[in-house]
Amino acid sequence: VQLQASGGGLVQPGGSLRLSCAASGRTSRTSSNNGIGWFRQAPGKEREFVASISWNGGATSYAESVKGRFTISRDRVKNTVYLQMNSTKPEDTAVYLCAVSRYASGGSQAGQYTNWGQGTQVTVSA
Repeated sequence: VQLQASGGGLVQPGGSLRLSCAASGRTSRTSSNNGIGWFRQAPGKEREFVASISWNGGATSYAESVKGRFTISRDRVKNTVYLQMNSTKPEDTAVYLCAVSRYASGGSQAGQYTNWGQGTQVTVSA
């Protein structure tokens, strides 16, 4: 399965963006029964967990830094996971990547994920 993240761009502080992570390829076997996660990586920093969602969308998890501002959701029919980013801050600036978890529940560790897609740049600046 291949993942493609999209929807990034330039947004002012306090603004909103919605990122999409679309799965293609052998989706019926892989991504549909696995959790999906969003991570981000800023220049000179390590990859950081942002949010994850379980295979059926019933369970979500967020990093403390985005809790209450970001919302993760998934459309199993469209094989797409979304990350709604509200009340953005300059420190949210990074390349955002999505990946398939090895587990149905998701997880917060990068090592739990595979099939990393190419990221999408998010820049929060006035």
